Amino acid sequence: MATDKMAVTRDTHNKVILPVYAPAQFVPVKGKGSRVWDQQGKEYIDFSGGIAVTALGHCHPALVEALKQQGETLWHTSNVFTNEPALRLASKLINATFADRVFFANSGAEANEAAFKLARHYAIKRYSPYKTKIIAFYHAFHGRTLFTVSVGGQAKYADGFGPKPADIIHVPFNDLAAVKAVMDDHTCAVVLEPVQGEGGVIPATPEFINGVRALCDQYQALMVFDEVQCGMGRTGKLFSYMHYDVQPDILTTAKALGGGFPISAMLTTEEIASVMTVGVHGTTYGGNPLACAVAEAALDTINTPEVLSGVAERHDRFVAALNTINAEFGIFDEIRGQGLLLGVALKPEWQGRARDFLTASAEHGLMILVAGPDVIRFVPSLVIELADIDQGMALFAKAVAQVVNGQ
Repeated sequence: MATDKMAVTRDTHNKVILPVYAPAQFVPVKGKGSRVWDQQGKEYIDFSGGIAVTALGHCHPALVEALKQQGETLWHTSNVFTNEPALRLASKLINATFADRVFFANSGAEANEAAFKLARHYAIKRYSPYKTKIIAFYHAFHGRTLFTVSVGGQAKYADGFGPKPADIIHVPFNDLAAVKAVMDDHTCAVVLEPVQGEGGVIPATPEFINGVRALCDQYQALMVFDEVQCGMGRTGKLFSYMHYDVQPDILTTAKALGGGFPISAMLTTEEIASVMTVGVHGTTYGGNPLACAVAEAALDTINTPEVLSGVAERHDRFVAALNTINAEFGIFDEIRGQGLLLGVALKPEWQGRARDFLTASAEHGLMILVAGPDVIRFVPSLVIELADIDQGMALFAKAVAQVVNGQ
């Protein structure tokens, strides 16, 4: 006997989901490319990308086919064994980057947790049991585990959960002098996002990146790049570190790695990986065949000249449209970011109202994000059609007019 699906609405959320989210009033039920439809059949243009996750849009044919094929082959084995998709994906990530070794997990937080544990373990094993200090940055975001929110440096995410992991120091981002002031022989790692995403879409300067690399070398500390949001083609390179004349010691990636299927990875060198032994760290689902098969298809598609070069063209189109809107309404203080990770900082008189623009955009059929109360964020598909950009920006202009006119 067939069983009908339970009827659910947006109101169901407040009854059954832990109250840690404030989702939009509409419920998406279908997506294709950069278009989404809700329960009522209303169509939206998606500039939010699942928070930089759906880098190839919704239901990309290559990812769908990989999922179908693997779904009929092997779903799960655990790391008591291994599997072919995980080995292929790891090999391709190594061939495309500085790395020699890969650890798979399920989320950016888990990848960062592994990275921070590895950084401390390496320093303790190689140098001293007292070399445990992690230097991180205000307004960073590295995940929601207790360790990662503690490294993140945002009190609103970290306070209220009891004692935090010790020996974590925060300094201002892009301030090399501040890093120098706290760097010493007890430092095991400096952890940074090449582009701070949740912190307001702020790119690191080349001088800052190079200066941190030099300090890490001087003090035998590891340089850890969190590319959970800005990696996988988001900035026009496969990973953001490729824009700079440096390479990290550890890199984390997630979000777009699976194009919508949960997966993350920590990448590192042979020397650093060599301190790890069987049982020191692990995960049940990390390296899952389904996830790795989809991620392999995503990597194969994103890491092509056509997709990566197209990011710059789409970036310019977004910026041009945003400048046109600002010329009319005069509410943006700055348009910043790299590639298709863009932040629009509001002028002082409009600060605190970023979510008003998000809400108005949804009413007009456009999905966008915020990065704090003062910054509107755009992280669309890397292969979004140019016509969708133009139409979406026209909808955003209507939303801006609605907010500005107090409607």
